[in-house]
Amino acid sequence: MKWGAEARKQYDVRQREDRDFDDGGHASIVSRRPIPLTPTATDGKLDRVKNRKNGVDRATSRSLIARLNRDAEQIAWRFGLRYRSIEAERANVKSRYGICYEDGVIKIRLRHAVTGKPLLYSSLVSTLCHELAHLRHFNHGVRFRAFNLELLEFAREQGIYRPGRRPSRPAAARQRPEANRADRHGQDDHRPVQLSLF
Repeated sequence: MKWGAEARKQYDVRQREDRDFDDGGHASIVSRRPIPLTPTATDGKLDRVKNRKNGVDRATSRSLIARLNRDAEQIAWRFGLRYRSIEAERANVKSRYGICYEDGVIKIRLRHAVTGKPLLYSSLVSTLCHELAHLRHFNHGVRFRAFNLELLEFAREQGIYRPGRRPSRPAAARQRPEANRADRHGQDDHRPVQLSLF
């Protein structure tokens, strides 16, 4: 049972009422009867809001996992891979994006570790391809990396994997840093230049 702030105050007041002060001003406990506490009305409201939010989170997670399963079937069929299931990673796991077990169970973290918002689908597909590649190469060696890139390329061709484009830098920003620094300050940069020996 969760205690609200109001219930905690009531408990403290009742505890003080149970004390009997002797002549010396010292408090002695008269009785230690348990005091039943009931959650306040605001606690019930808070629980309803949390349940509604968790219901939305569960629905989002279910739809992401269903979409990942459909896409994984397509990728696995093309490359002859067999897996047992694709599942959402537990919410308290924050140290990895995904894991592939020897029995073919793949778990993928669906939410950002700090914000709790769902990760971009392209990020989830990237993790999915990584874990599917482990079904053939259970390490991170050269052959694994090559196969992972092959899976990602196929997913990109099928329209499953669509990573965002990086914004292009303006031409002025592509110049050497020394030139930018001189332009910003309106003067030449008079730092010493290293001599080339050979």
